[in-house]
Amino acid sequence: MAKVAFLGLGVMGYPMAGHLKVKGGHDVTVYNRTASKAQKWASEFSGAFAATPAEAAKGVEFVFACVGNDDDLRQIATGSEGAFASMGSGSIFIDNTTASAEVARELAEIASEKGIGFIDAPVSGGQAGAENGLLTVMCGGEEAVYEKARPVIDAYARMVGLMGPVGAGQLTKMINQICIAGLVQGLSEGIAFGKRAGLDIEKVVEVISKGAAGSWQMENRWKTMNDGKFDFGFAVDWMRKDLGICLEEADRNGAQLPVTALIDQFYKDVQGKGGQRWDTSSLISRL
Repeated sequence: MAKVAFLGLGVMGYPMAGHLKVKGGHDVTVYNRTASKAQKWASEFSGAFAATPAEAAKGVEFVFACVGNDDDLRQIATGSEGAFASMGSGSIFIDNTTASAEVARELAEIASEKGIGFIDAPVSGGQAGAENGLLTVMCGGEEAVYEKARPVIDAYARMVGLMGPVGAGQLTKMINQICIAGLVQGLSEGIAFGKRAGLDIEKVVEVISKGAAGSWQMENRWKTMNDGKFDFGFAVDWMRKDLGICLEEADRNGAQLPVTALIDQFYKDVQGKGGQRWDTSSLISRL
């Protein structure tokens, strides 16, 4: 059992913190910007809650964070009441936010000056993966720090991997989102084409999902896409945030992402239709 803090109780962080408490058996203190949610979590999981990130992080071995973006992350880590202010030497900050590799390196440098370990550890698997404790976690950091943190991360993961130095976890998550965007657009076009052609989409998917075209998106999203239902899952707003990070990084490293840039604009169209909170599979709504 370890003393753990978890900062950020959104649709991902709330169940992740719960798995650290129940499955991992750790002593967990949570912080959330909306205090009522932290109080609710503490009541549900028999844990503790704190009024500030610094209070939550005081005296703990591991601090987890899962917030919205780079600026939110800086605030809870290095703000006037941020976690770094109270974390002790030898403790580890594990960032599950999907953020930029740039902010990961920035915070890791500040953490190092304070004797704090840092791992950027974005996750994939969506809300269902978080609730079921079956997330894929892509880590960047020093191997010794990673090995110390991995047994704790395992509480909410089915796959954890060290991808390289700090920032490598975020870069790997960018690849994940680039690949998903292309898959969802291809699936959208395929289903729309099949319906125009008068085919039974259920029969089509039953066959092609067992071949080279098969994917997680096809297995888990074809039916709701075919039915035009999108009020669940990973929101379009979040996907656009993530793809924006990918495109900014591509500008820095010289990578070409023509399909990703195009699909980002398709998601902008979906936002314009009122689909900001629709699942990413709502790309088909354009067709």
